[in-house]
This record gives sequence, structure tokens and C-alpha cells, in this order.
Amino acid sequence: MTSLYPKHRTLMLGTAMALAPMAAFAVPAGGYGDLVEDVAPAVVFIEVTGKQRTADALPDNMPEALRRRFEQQNPQARPQGGLGSGFIISDEGQIVTNHHVVDGAQVVQVTLADGRKFDAQVVGSDPATDIALLSIKAEVDLPYVSFGTSETMRVGDEVVAVGNPFGLSSTVTSGIISAKARDINSGPYDEFIQTDAAINRGNSGGPLFNNEGEVIGVNTAIISPGGGSVGIGFAVPSDLVREVVADLSDDGTVTRGWLGVSIKPMSDEVAQVLGYDTATGAVIESVSKGSPAAEGGLRKGDIVLRFDEAEITTLRDLTRAVAAKNPEDSATITVLRRGKERTFDITIGTLAPQDA
Repeated sequence: MTSLYPKHRTLMLGTAMALAPMAAFAVPAGGYGDLVEDVAPAVVFIEVTGKQRTADALPDNMPEALRRRFEQQNPQARPQGGLGSGFIISDEGQIVTNHHVVDGAQVVQVTLADGRKFDAQVVGSDPATDIALLSIKAEVDLPYVSFGTSETMRVGDEVVAVGNPFGLSSTVTSGIISAKARDINSGPYDEFIQTDAAINRGNSGGPLFNNEGEVIGVNTAIISPGGGSVGIGFAVPSDLVREVVADLSDDGTVTRGWLGVSIKPMSDEVAQVLGYDTATGAVIESVSKGSPAAEGGLRKGDIVLRFDEAEITTLRDLTRAVAAKNPEDSATITVLRRGKERTFDITIGTLAPQDA
């Protein structure tokens, strides 16, 4: 990636209201013009300035000539710029974007589609889901868009992406949902919407709309052999974004539940011995001393089958189920131990930010 656009996550090969009935998902007669007119004013262009210095910060009283010479000899100490997208979700100026767009930012400037510019404050940011919440202050109400329900979207449904690829503001692309619940190994809560709508550098943090003009995803990553769109882009589903944004707007942080175990998949050999057609559940590899799991009676080798009412078939099922619980809540966990099912009631702890 170039220094101008360092803020779009690219996965390099080899090395961003209730829904209407099904009929509404057809391409609108005459195209997407009406939809874009409605939603584009709420999509913003984000410019970020950060400072990456060498190990020792430059003193404030350093002579300007010496400072310039130092920065010429140490390019990494120069101000670094980044571009991204975002969208306004309230008339009070709340803006959703990606964490990686504003990570390390000293100055964040937001430009609206009509050209108005605002300095933005980072309310909070969640690296685990790559979602950030910004805020701007305006003397008048601002245009905004609403979240739709990503869960009810289907593979093959039409979607529209609006953003600022390569700094080209208010760029619109369309496509379909290519897949749901994609795990691209970027974090513990991967459940991306995959789309073939063109997404490029600078689209990060921009909205993915359904045909009702509701946000059903936040564009965040692409797979590309050369850095440009090849029709494989990923968006954080709106159902998850809505929860994260609500948490960030409260106190600027996201609070998640913590169990205190490390887990691994069940092997095919163990599945055969236990009589399962396919490997299922999450095998506890270790239990942290003093953790909720340890105090609740879980042991190394237990196979977690259910967490409350949720069936645990993959590791992500358990990770997401635990994270969704509020600290100090009780959870009923069913495990397989030595061929017999056992149930434990465990009080969930609080996940430390660095563990997310």
C-alpha cells in the first residue's frame, strides 16, 4: 500500500428498521438513483493525520531547521496521512467508521457530501470488530442513515456500497451478497458479509446498503492480489455493528464477557471415537488459574457442547457466545467429560481490553 492510503485492510493473496418483503430486493426500476440521492448525503469522507515517531520523541524546543533535517533523515517520523469513509447515524453527528481508519490518529477531519468540513472526536474504538465511533458538532441537524437487519439478508440479495475509494468522494458501486458468516482469520468475532460490490482502498468504514437504503454492513477488508477490487470484499454485519456502537456511545469502550479458557477444535479421530458424524464442540485446552471457568469447575479436556441455549459446533460459536454475555451474568455450560454430559453454572467475568 502507498503512504497515501494506508488505512484499508487488504488481505493479499500469497503473502468496510425491518426489511421489506422479498420482492423489494430486485434491482429498482431505473437503477439506484433514488436510493443514492437519499443516502449519499450521510456518507462522509474521513481524513486522518497521525504522527509516527522514532523511539525518542522530538523535544518541543528543537530548532525548526534541525527538526526538518531530522524528519528528512527519518521518514517514519513525518506526519502520516490516511483516508477512509464513514456514515452519520444520528442528526447529532455520530459517525461510524473502521477502527483501522482512525487508529493512531491525532487529527480526524470529516467532509460531508456537500463539502462542509468538521473536526471529529473519536468517541471510542473496538479493534476486535474493527468498528469506531466518531462525533462531530454542527449547528444544524445532519443527514443520517439507519441500520437494517443483516441477519435476514440472503446470499444473492442486491447491495450498494457508497464510499471514497482512492479519495474519490461519493463513489457508488453495486453487487450482491456473495456469502455470509465468513471467517477471514482477522479476529475472534469474524462473521463477515462477503460481497462482489467493488470495494477499494478508501472504502474502509463506508456503508453497505440494502435496497431499502438501510445499512446492513460496514465495509472493512478486501482480498486482492494487487491492491484493487477483484470482487471479494467483506463487511461487518450491521447486527454486530449496532451492538458495538451502542456500547461505544455509552463510555467509549466495549465490555465483553470472559470465561478464561483456551480452546481448540475437536479432532476427527476424537469425533469418531465419541460417535459423532463430524467434529463438533470446543475442546478446552487449558483453564486460566482463578478464572470464571476454573472457579465454575471446568477442566482441561472438557468438550463444550452448549452455552446457555446456543449449540457450540465451532470455536467461534463459543467465543461469540461468551463475549455477548454481560460480566457477572450466569451462564449454563454443558460439556462432555469422559463420555458423559455435565452441566455447570458459571458466573462470567470481564474480558480485559488487551485480551480482546
